[in-house]
Amino acid sequence: MQPRNMSMSGVVDLGAVKAAQEAKTKAEQTRADNARRGGGGAVSPASLVIDVDEAGFENDVLQRSTEVPVVIDFWAEWCEPCKQLSPLLERLAVEYNGRFVLAKIDVDANQMLMQQFGVQGIPAVFAVVAGQALPLFQGASPEAEIRQVLDQLIQVGEQRFGLTGLTVDAEAETPGEAEEAEEPAGPYDALLEAAVQALDAGDLGGAVQAYRKVLTDDPGNTEATLGLAQAELLQRVQGLDPQQVRTDAAEKPADVAAQIAAADLDLVGGHVEDAFGRLVETVKRTAGEDRNAARVRLLELFEVVGADDPRVSAARSALARALF
Repeated sequence: MQPRNMSMSGVVDLGAVKAAQEAKTKAEQTRADNARRGGGGAVSPASLVIDVDEAGFENDVLQRSTEVPVVIDFWAEWCEPCKQLSPLLERLAVEYNGRFVLAKIDVDANQMLMQQFGVQGIPAVFAVVAGQALPLFQGASPEAEIRQVLDQLIQVGEQRFGLTGLTVDAEAETPGEAEEAEEPAGPYDALLEAAVQALDAGDLGGAVQAYRKVLTDDPGNTEATLGLAQAELLQRVQGLDPQQVRTDAAEKPADVAAQIAAADLDLVGGHVEDAFGRLVETVKRTAGEDRNAARVRLLELFEVVGADDPRVSAARSALARALF
């Protein structure tokens, strides 16, 4: 049950030529074997999130990782941050539609696995790709940063190991889907409506406050996340002198604050690619805190536009190349 070929040195180290080629060959062989047995068909959305214990680790994680990256969520009932992170990861597993599988491991019931992965605290998130393990992040990170990590993981799985993911049966019902359709309006509808009304009235502070109230209780609320990102963007550009901002950005290409302000104005003006491209270029030519400031602002602008927008996907790939 011990993870094989375990490498804790990060995504880049997974690219060792020999190991990658062996893993890619194994993945192709696994898909061929499944096809001969009549397997490899579509899976249900329910199978994208699984509970794993020590007895099932070999089949549920190691074997599955030869077909698709497996993200491991180490959690416990008593862990408050886990209660924020786990539902978010479950939602993303379904949203990514077979690009990765989420394996949930209760550390109280699976101490051996916790020790083998070297987990020091929870929540802790690892991945296994073609039998190789690597750490992803620890703690309840912001959704935008988690998406970036997942995108990089999927890219590594595809390019270096030939893992193209699973085919998901869109007709299969997600667990609880029928019940949810019959439920009354959610508990945050009034707050969300108040936030929208505040935005329409130009009360940006009121909108920010309302959205934050929702996210305090429901960190994974997509509507509140998007609304807060939009309201905060409008707050940032309020009172700026557009001409001065543009002049500063043009005359001071190394000034990160000037580039960030110009990117905000680009986005508000509808120039999405310009905003993203400006910040990607800023990430490329900076380091340390300046680079991180540009990266974080770019992730915030991704939230404004929305994860499903193809311009966001393209910019995420460009950001990954700039960082690695």
